[in-house]
Amino acid sequence: MTSLEEPPRRILAGKCYCGAVEYVVAGAFLYAANCHCSNCRRTTGSAFKPFAGIERGKLAITKGESELMIFGEEDANNTHCRICGSLLFSVVRDGAFVHVAMGSLIDDPTIRPTHHIFVGSKAPWFTIVDDLPQFEEHVPPSGPQGG
Repeated sequence: MTSLEEPPRRILAGKCYCGAVEYVVAGAFLYAANCHCSNCRRTTGSAFKPFAGIERGKLAITKGESELMIFGEEDANNTHCRICGSLLFSVVRDGAFVHVAMGSLIDDPTIRPTHHIFVGSKAPWFTIVDDLPQFEEHVPPSGPQGG
């Protein structure tokens, strides 16, 4: 007999470089992208930030909440480990969503980035070599989620 119920969602683990902060997040990401804006480049120290977006309530800090370092406001920030500086996630969209830095995940999510955003301000020394769609800034309203 076939069930119409959704299959159980995976819970993914993530942590910072030094291990002082750990989190869990539902493996139910709604979108994923590579952001090339200058803020994401600076906060990661890389050419872009691969991130996966999900409702804020689906991420929970399981260790080291007192070690969080938040740049920005409660509902719009980049959240790092205050000890090692690792970017863990960004709170976006008026606090409703988090953009999990995919490099901080321990477990392999099923989602993969589907597009590049803010390529109009990408690092001039970096060349995008994949075939994913590229957007000068945010994704247009008719395009994929993730801006």
